[in-house]
Amino acid sequence: MSVDRLAPGLAYHVVNTLGWRNLRPLQSDAIEPVLRGDDAVLLAPTAGGKTEAAMFPLLTAMEQQRWTGTSVLYVCPLKALLNNLLPRLQAYGGWLGRRVELWHGDVTPSARQRILTDQPDVLLTTPESLEAMLVGNRVDHERFFAGLRAVVVDEVHAFAGDDRGWHLLAVLERLTGVCGRPLQRIGLSATVGNPAELLEWLQGSGRGTRTSTVVAPQIGGPAAEADIELDYVGSVDNAATVLAALHRGEKRLVFCDSRALVEKLGTALRERGVTTFLSHASLSVDERRQAEAAFADARDCVIVATSTLELGIDVGDLDRVVQINAPRTVASFLQRLGRTGRRPGTVRNCLFLALDKKSLLWAAGLLRLWGTGYVEPVTAPPEPRHIVAQQLLALCLQQNSVGTELALDAWNGLHPFDHGSRPILDHLLEEGFVDRDGELMGIGPAAEKRYGRRHFMGMTAVFTAPPQFRVFEGRREIGLLDPSLLTDHVEGPRLILLAGRSWKVSWIDWARQRCFVEADERGGRARWSTGGLGGASFALTRSVRDVLLGEDPPVRITARATTVLAEARDAERHTVHPGGTLVVREGTDLRWWTWAGFRANATLASTLSSLVDGTQRVNDVSIRIRSDLTREHWAAGTADAGERLCLPEVDDRALDGLKFSDALPHRLAVATLAARLADLGGATSVLAESVRFAQVDDR
Repeated sequence: MSVDRLAPGLAYHVVNTLGWRNLRPLQSDAIEPVLRGDDAVLLAPTAGGKTEAAMFPLLTAMEQQRWTGTSVLYVCPLKALLNNLLPRLQAYGGWLGRRVELWHGDVTPSARQRILTDQPDVLLTTPESLEAMLVGNRVDHERFFAGLRAVVVDEVHAFAGDDRGWHLLAVLERLTGVCGRPLQRIGLSATVGNPAELLEWLQGSGRGTRTSTVVAPQIGGPAAEADIELDYVGSVDNAATVLAALHRGEKRLVFCDSRALVEKLGTALRERGVTTFLSHASLSVDERRQAEAAFADARDCVIVATSTLELGIDVGDLDRVVQINAPRTVASFLQRLGRTGRRPGTVRNCLFLALDKKSLLWAAGLLRLWGTGYVEPVTAPPEPRHIVAQQLLALCLQQNSVGTELALDAWNGLHPFDHGSRPILDHLLEEGFVDRDGELMGIGPAAEKRYGRRHFMGMTAVFTAPPQFRVFEGRREIGLLDPSLLTDHVEGPRLILLAGRSWKVSWIDWARQRCFVEADERGGRARWSTGGLGGASFALTRSVRDVLLGEDPPVRITARATTVLAEARDAERHTVHPGGTLVVREGTDLRWWTWAGFRANATLASTLSSLVDGTQRVNDVSIRIRSDLTREHWAAGTADAGERLCLPEVDDRALDGLKFSDALPHRLAVATLAARLADLGGATSVLAESVRFAQVDDR
């Protein structure tokens, strides 16, 4: 039995306390590589036993090799996920007399002091909290991390796809320097399209020098027994009516693509007498915890959530997952689908409810793409120069003073934090972000002014969140609100929607960004600004095009969805052609229907700037062309375009969303954002296709 390869005390409790006759395939297959010390990525669907696959052999190694001190870090992207994991991991560690503790922003100072005084064997934390431990003066990090041996990165795909991943890699390299040894790195992930590349990325500076293993015994195509249905409902009210009528007596998790939609749907469900809970990032921690705990213990209820519940937070045994409209990626859909079908005799299921014709079309495109077995590759955002600047400043805080020539060695040669980043360091010195005293440098006055509030806490987060007001009912915090709802002109009382309830704003504290509310039954509004570059991918947009050309996703489609899909195909028939792309004149409007996704279209618009109507922004599916363009001009302008692709142009205002961009030379900040807006591969594919010209008669 594979369980016999674990430490005896652990094996005993796996069999007798957990009641497991044996381990799952992933857990069994992970034992040998993890015990050998391999870097690894462990892949399995949601609830596939990834945590145990990593921690059981690590706890075994801890016993066999007599590790002491804090020897394992368990890193998660969400504090809620850490809170959820703590009791389970404390039980596993306790079976061997080992302690597991938690450290993040919500942990009290007294609890942190106990951890510093009596170190646990395993510490659950976030990258931001690790950074704070390294740069703060309350933690003797050289002593605290002296025994560190391994790092488990849960939901590693969620890190790798954005700047938090670059930040995590850089912090791990600095930890390697602090503890004086390479750290074993184990990533836990749901299904991704490129697991080997994800593992190489996770290895950081150890890439190519350390043994690595991908463990993925359950990875395959789309779930063969998944029960997926696509329906069209046309409005939030209709969606609420359907949800209130269907699947009574069952526990349902409903995903929405925005916080405002969560609020609107949650309110509509409560109006129909459905026991409803809400979860999204702008609700207070207490509000979310109460909702998730109540939902976990209840039956015949609904929880409406954004992607906050997409990751592995335990909300009990679900019967159904419902998706309003569609997520942006197949990988996200797989995460959500994996929340169901855990009980014996049940299958994974998901009901898609489209609120409008466009959403129905994109949901069909996503499901068609899923049906091909496609899963998006996880790729780190290119050119993270702003993270390099942040890390140089963090190193100055960590060491107080550091040799100017030695500073760039702190990341063990990991690109882009290596000596190639010297221009960024020179800029920090020139602008006063870093001070120089002979051969040593430390934090400078410009950095203290910009980031020094609350002991440089702003240095530990690598993204810029839109400003929001904290909302209170008396002393109880309810959540966060977009400030535009407090400045819009309204007639009568100012009413808002938050936590699925209506409130009247009674007082606004502009200086402290707080507002106070009281319950009101007259209905309100919900709105939040969205950050990020947005836009659909090339693969998804092309799949939507294939749906328009007649392909159906391999799922059940209701009669009304079939009717609306036929209407969408008819309405868009002039924009798609199986033989290539179309340039269509409709009145005075000339548009190139590329169906290539936002980034590819932005790249094409920049490359073909002499042909493009520069007054219009590109979108996912088309680019507006100059109305006086002729076929001859088109042929001449596109003849060598594939050999001279340009990065998209960047509006300086967009730099506000790139945290630490003000610590970069302006040209490098612009170049960073331009690289992230580009899809050179998608643009090249489009330029290689035939182009047809057509005209739509005015109606």
